[in-house]
Order: sequence, then C-alpha cells, then structure tokens
Amino acid sequence: MDELNHIFQEYINQDKYPGIQWKIIHKKTNYEGKVGYKNLDTKENIQDDTLYRIWSMTKPIIAIAAMQLVEKDLMQLDDPINSYLPEFTDLKVLKNEEEIITNTIQLQKQPTIKDLLLHTAGFSYNFLADPVGKEYDQIKLFNSSNSSLEEEVRLLAKIPLLYQPSSKWRYSVAMDVLGRILEVIKEIPLQDILKNQIFLPLGMHDTDFYISETNASQLMQSYEYNLLEDKLTEHILDAQKIGTYGYPLHNRNYARGGHGLFSTSKDYMLFVEMLHSGKSKEGKEIINKKTIDFMTTNLLNPSLFPIEIASVGIIKDENYVNDLEPYGWGLGFRTLIDPIKNNNLGSKGEFGWAGAASTYFLIDPKKEISAVLMTQVLNGDPSLKKLFYKYIYTNF
Repeated sequence: MDELNHIFQEYINQDKYPGIQWKIIHKKTNYEGKVGYKNLDTKENIQDDTLYRIWSMTKPIIAIAAMQLVEKDLMQLDDPINSYLPEFTDLKVLKNEEEIITNTIQLQKQPTIKDLLLHTAGFSYNFLADPVGKEYDQIKLFNSSNSSLEEEVRLLAKIPLLYQPSSKWRYSVAMDVLGRILEVIKEIPLQDILKNQIFLPLGMHDTDFYISETNASQLMQSYEYNLLEDKLTEHILDAQKIGTYGYPLHNRNYARGGHGLFSTSKDYMLFVEMLHSGKSKEGKEIINKKTIDFMTTNLLNPSLFPIEIASVGIIKDENYVNDLEPYGWGLGFRTLIDPIKNNNLGSKGEFGWAGAASTYFLIDPKKEISAVLMTQVLNGDPSLKKLFYKYIYTNF
C-alpha cells in the first residue's frame, strides 16, 4: 500500500491537501495508510486517532438511526413531516424555481419522511444557486454554533419549498429536519439518540458532535482550496459558502442532522463495516440487513435523473464531470446503477457518500470492500476521490 501513500503524497507536495488518511478492507483484510500533516503551521503529522469534521458523512448515520425507528414502528416512511413538526403545517412552495421568494402557491402534498431521506422534500441548501438556497443564506440558516436543532428547524419552516415534494431531487437540509423529528419521537437530544443506538453498540467512542478540551489536539486543522490562488487557505467566508456553517468543538448541546459530527478513520470504518451485515463486529444487530438492502437500492423515479449537486462557485471547466451521473439515490445513500457511465468502474449496488471537506466512503457488497478516505479541505480537488476509487477497483 506504499503505492497509494506515494500517490497521495503528490497532492500534499502540490499544496492541494495538508494530509490524507485512508482505510480499505477487502474480504476481512485490512489496508491503511496516512501521509502529511494535520496542521500545516506546526507540521504535526496525522496520527491514528486524528479527528475530522465529517460534514455530510453525518447524514448516513442519521439515516440509519431513522430507519431503526421505522423498524420499531415508531414512525412510517409515508408519515407527513407536519405530523411531528406542526410548524411546517402552513408550508408554501415557490410558484416556480426562478420566482422571487414571496411568490408562492399551496403544497399539493406535505413532504414525508421518505422524501427527507430521498432529498425529494423540496428543501434546498445555503450554497445552491436557487432562490430558496439564497434565502437560507440571507437568514444565516445553520450558521450558528450555539443554536439548537429545534431553533434552526423552526427558522427553516418559515421559508417556502423550492418545488412540490416528490417532483425533483435536490440535495438539501432535509436530513436536519429528519434529525429534529427523531428528537421529537424519542424525546431526547439527537446526540443521545446516536450514542445509544449506533456509537456505543459499534464501539465508536471518538464520534460525537462534541470534542473535549483534552481531545482538541487530535483534530485536523480545516482548510479551503482557493482555486484562484491555487493553494490552501483558511475558510473563504463569501456568501453561499459552506464554510459559514457552524461547526463548534466544545458545545455539548450542539447537534445537526446534515453535518456536525467529528470522527476518526477507525471509528467511521466501524460504521461502514456494519453496513455490510447490519451487525457490529461482536455480532450485535444494529439494523436488519434487509433494511440496509432497501436503503441502498435506487428509489428515485427515472424522470429525476441525472442527479447533481451544482454548488455556487463551482467552476465547470472542460474537465468538469458530474460524479453523480452514474448513481441513483436510496434512503440516505448514493447507489451505483450504471457502472458504464462510471468509466466501467465499480459494481452495481456500490453505495456510500462523502463530506464537504473531501471525506469519502464506499461499500461494495459484491466485492466485500469497505473504504474510508479522510482529510480536511473544503472545495478540495475532486480528482483525489476519483483516484482513490480507481485505485480500489484496479487493485481489488
């Protein structure tokens, strides 16, 4: 595996990433490596226990926690969201996606739990170029490091949807809404739900929304790749940039559904490995295998393809490729449906997701592969993920 470390070292030499850590498990055999630094100023090397902001790799964990409740009949996929969150009862939708934010019409139907998991609920994201995403950014939705999830979702409920539920796919804050619904059902904070249902049973002792003062030194410094200057910088706090989101270290009351967790490569691999069987290493069932199979099947109507996340500020040069074109979407995961569109790489049914700071994971049930890639760069060079993927499918 020195070869993969050598390849990754080139990204560090080019000042595109500070450091990179990775794990691959193939048929129970472990491969892992790490190169570079967790802090470019101090030149501290990445350690086995280095912590990372995993951003949207929080979402699949929320999805599993939600489906555990579905298995227990504590909620149903077809439940409308306002049956748990009455603040959404008077929700409106834009007349069309180009309209001003006040030009709205009535909903044809309420978004459901399934819509939240599928990103078909009608919500948007602060960094997307539509009127709703711009409005989220204006009101600084999820920018706070001190607000509760309840407060943020109440703020969200005042903004109209971008489109009628189930009519389109749009990556969105839907998982934050779902996280709040879990709190309402269980009547405890989201961080306690995840700890009780997932982290403790899997032995994920370093995964949380909170980092103690003692463990803060384990955290990799977060950077952003500045395309114009062709180098790593501190976060670029321009309008509609994901770096404006709150991501505190030491707030025990902080929780989100779409981002906010910290984890290590070891911990996250425990979660990824569980997704093959639904069980922990010790054989404790976390979730039924049939539920995982359902969650990782494409559930989108073909009329919604191709799916794409077209962020504000992404420069579509001649090399731009929509990484999601070969994929469908299940309940919380991208799932490969067309390997031919994926340069004939990957197996049909390969699934996983990624995070805004260039973290990434995949599970290939057919080839018995699990893979986790950790680093900490917003707007990072997308070729890193592609190279990691190609390496896996060339060598295993």
